[in-house]
Amino acid sequence: MPSRVTVDSKGKLQLLHRGIEYSVLKVEPGIWKWTFRIGGDVTTGKTATNIDLLAARRVQLRINRALTERDRLGL
Repeated sequence: MPSRVTVDSKGKLQLLHRGIEYSVLKVEPGIWKWTFRIGGDVTTGKTATNIDLLAARRVQLRINRALTERDRLGL
């Protein structure tokens, strides 16, 4: 799990993974909207799960893929 987790007044989770800040927000039962920024690129999406930690883990995997791709391209 990330080293830092905060929750705002709307229930949005603000997390940190590998130096990348990301957020996860439950928009309806079982649906989570997420976003993260690497450099100037903002990536957003949705995931379906009833478990908040699983939603966060799925975003972490996306961050890992984005960082790997960025390294591969030499950016």
